[in-house]
Amino acid sequence: MNTMILLLAALVWTLSAACQVDGTIEKEVFVQPDSMKIYGSVLRPQKAFTGDAVLIIAGSGPTDRDGNQPTMRTNAYKQVADSLALHGIASLRYDKRFIGKSTGAVREEKLRFEDNVLVAQAFFELLQKESGIKRVFIAGHSEGSTVGMLLAERVKAAGYISIAGPGFAADSLLRKQLSAVPEALKTEAYQAMDSLKAGHTVHKINPALMGLLRPSIQPYMTSWFKQEPQQIVARLKMPVLVVQGTTDIQVGVENSTALSMACKNCTVAIIEGMNHVLKTAPADRGSNIATYSKPELPLAPGLVGALVKFIRKK
Repeated sequence: MNTMILLLAALVWTLSAACQVDGTIEKEVFVQPDSMKIYGSVLRPQKAFTGDAVLIIAGSGPTDRDGNQPTMRTNAYKQVADSLALHGIASLRYDKRFIGKSTGAVREEKLRFEDNVLVAQAFFELLQKESGIKRVFIAGHSEGSTVGMLLAERVKAAGYISIAGPGFAADSLLRKQLSAVPEALKTEAYQAMDSLKAGHTVHKINPALMGLLRPSIQPYMTSWFKQEPQQIVARLKMPVLVVQGTTDIQVGVENSTALSMACKNCTVAIIEGMNHVLKTAPADRGSNIATYSKPELPLAPGLVGALVKFIRKK
């Protein structure tokens, strides 16, 4: 059933907008793997096109195709797409559910982590059908790294790229990110996550934790906590690139180490001074987070070079 839906979805796409800027052409496309239309953009160079393309999968939260959220603006994914195009590489990036143009009637409590993989697969198959595309690589950022790994198991990708991807289950990462909150609140959060990982709904939630553990998001969290990135990446049979910044305050270097140790055919690129939103930033938390709202900042030096080198390696 899911396979049929995906095959149909990959065919249901439209050119609703196209623009030509600086030797590139961008068009808007969509897939419909369920009752919701998910929109994205294909960007491709007009000259010196290599035939290679990258599917860019966004990280956690209400993130749009450019790497922005209602309370955060980085333009990081748009900058990656533009930079790849300068090297003759096409890309497809897309809005997550409920953000940008990707709106619909699917209720949050019905969502599961695996739904992200179905959406990514529909876009992957769409990108494969683009004229002139010979090889498609998968690049997942943050939470999108785990989505990309699961997708890479299902499709014939030329390679897989993890950018600031977790090397441990999501509940482990969240525990570290919550380590600075007051002790009593941290204990409540940890106990709730233990229950969710065991498959149990948590009915009593501290109002201070409602944004993270609200009842409607708990089924999604339970399905997310089940994913073990080291086990998934170990099963991949394609070349893998693990990219990690040294000033990432959300996903530390220990994650890239864990992934690379589990991976059979892995290249690691450590980008000095790069933070979680792919910009150059100091380790100081306040200054680091300030870059999350400065879309004019360029990508950290070395990131695009690492991606291009990996893509052109074969």
